[in-house]
Amino acid sequence: MTLTSDELLTVLTAVANPHRMRIVAELRDGRVHVSELARRLGMSRPLLYMHLDKLEKAGLVAGQLELSEDGKAMKYFELAPFDLHLTAETIIMALREDAAVGGDNMKESTP
Repeated sequence: MTLTSDELLTVLTAVANPHRMRIVAELRDGRVHVSELARRLGMSRPLLYMHLDKLEKAGLVAGQLELSEDGKAMKYFELAPFDLHLTAETIIMALREDAAVGGDNMKESTP
């Protein structure tokens, strides 16, 4: 699968943060409940959710809401399968994909 430049930028932005890299590392052994993940990382749940949202939009993690036995909503996150290789060719292919779908993300902005 070839990414567009917007998709590539979303992925690169998602991993270009030390907190989000720590989240990925914590999820490497399987799915974790949000409260447990926040405890492990020493991070507030609102901040964690902000970082998880960026990772989820990039397709790097997946969240799933489940009901506990007592009817409480429980949110779990796990890594989505991904293999990130950044090369000059990856960037060129993303730009070609943009051109193929009629996009041009390299337009100059006017002052």
